[in-house]
Parts: sequence; C-alpha cells; structure tokens
Amino acid sequence: MIELLAALSISAAAGIRLALPLLLIGLLSNDLWSNVPILSQISPPIVLGVLVSWSLIELLFSKERVAQRLLQIVELALSPIVGAIAGIAVARSVQMMSWLIPIVGVVGGLLALVLHLVQVGWFYRLRGLPLWAIFIQDFLCVTLVLFAFDAPQQGGLIALLLLWLAIRSSVEWQRWYREQSQQNPRHPRRGKQDPD
Repeated sequence: MIELLAALSISAAAGIRLALPLLLIGLLSNDLWSNVPILSQISPPIVLGVLVSWSLIELLFSKERVAQRLLQIVELALSPIVGAIAGIAVARSVQMMSWLIPIVGVVGGLLALVLHLVQVGWFYRLRGLPLWAIFIQDFLCVTLVLFAFDAPQQGGLIALLLLWLAIRSSVEWQRWYREQSQQNPRHPRRGKQDPD
C-alpha cells in the first residue's frame, strides 16, 4: 500500500510539472535513471541536460502569460506519459510486484492528466494564473517528489487531496455554468466569458 501511495505522489508531481519530478527522481536515486522507463535507454548526460533545460523552461517561462499558454499545451499532451513513467519508476525502485507495475503506470498517467487538466481549466478561467499560484505549484511539485521517497504516506495523501480538489473544481465549474444559462434561457451564452 505504501508503494502505491509513493507512486501516486510522484505522479501527482508530474501532473504539476513535467521535467522537475523526473530530474529529481534521477538525482535522489543512487543509480540515476536506470529504473525509469525510456530514460534508462538514453545516456545519463543527455537525460540530465534535457531535464535540466526543460525544468528551467518550466520554472522561468511559466511566470509569463504567453509562455504559460505554450507550456500548458505541451505539458497537457505529455503529462499522462510522464505521470506513467514517474509512477513506474517509483514502483520499480520500491520493488513492487511486477504485475502491479503496469496498473500503477496507467493510474499514475491518469492522475497526472486529471491534475493538469484542472490546471489548464483554472488558467483559462482566470485568464492566466497569478504568480503566487505558480510558486505554490513549484513548491508542491518538489514537496510531492521528496515525499514520494521519504514519506510516501503523506505524499500519497496529498495526491489524493489534490485529486479530490480537482473533482470538486470541475463540479463547481459545471454548477456555475448551468446557473448562468438558467438566468437567460433565450440566450444561454449571453454574459459568459470566453473561454469557459
């Protein structure tokens, strides 16, 4: 059970940022990226260079609104893949039963996708994320990665809490949207902001 919570924690981190969790997996483990699918087939200096570059792009360019949009598109497409890779890497490092590893990969990928979809939803709903929210995302991403290795129970609980908040946000958006359409049934789009 603790192994599953560790995998959920790292997958949730991958749902927030892509390269930073993979970079920290390699730096925190003794054997770099040898347990990480796909990355174990590539030379470690190349992996390190790509992950450091992408982490810097995520950390620096996520503060500008136009760059946020471009990052959101790329990260939305890649988040399920990175979430699955990160979940499998942690499952392998804690020697989880081999038949559970693909299931952990699928669940980790879906968790990362859901969390990233909610981020994109808030980004477009608020017309850009405020700077304080971006700093909280960065802090939460690093915290979830560290918890995956050192305190998997707490990391898994934080990941489940983030999933609950994501579901709650989507229900609230749906309720808000329906309330707006009931105010003026002849013109359901009147008064709504684009995009919503």
